Amino acid sequence: MSELAVTTANALKAAADEELVHQYLSFILHERRYALDGLCVREIIEYQRTTKVPMANRCVHGVINLRGAVVPVIDLSLRFNHARTQIDRRTCIIIVEVPQPEAPQILGILVDAVSEVLEIAPQEMNAVPAFGNSIRSDFIQAMVHREGDFIILLAIENALAVAELAALPDGTKALSA
Repeated sequence: MSELAVTTANALKAAADEELVHQYLSFILHERRYALDGLCVREIIEYQRTTKVPMANRCVHGVINLRGAVVPVIDLSLRFNHARTQIDRRTCIIIVEVPQPEAPQILGILVDAVSEVLEIAPQEMNAVPAFGNSIRSDFIQAMVHREGDFIILLAIENALAVAELAALPDGTKALSA
């Protein structure tokens, strides 16, 4: 193969790899870094007081009015079976669109702070370890090593599975209106 052909092939491969780079929104939750697929993030809003929902799953922090729509807010820390998120000046709500079989669901997730938008290529993603995770392994899409630490890329459709979130604390389903 000629030098020109090799150079062209390498340039095409680099361009293809660059196209596969995907954006993720990273955030902090109990001093750990997590990230969500940027395509599912609708917006980030300052923390606002929520209205509690009687008999809701314990990880449902409440609901907010977002431009006329009632949006459930999930305390992601409680969803991961950790301590309740402590509200402070950096606490925010990430509004996400969660893919569901019937129709996408708009939810808010309560996090300690939003960090940055990361560009991550598929080759940077590491497989999920079989053990040693602080959250359920089906909540994790992959792990990425950056700045001497691992960032957990969430599988949002599993971490925020509406059917599980709609279940009451005792495992029964809430009645729909």
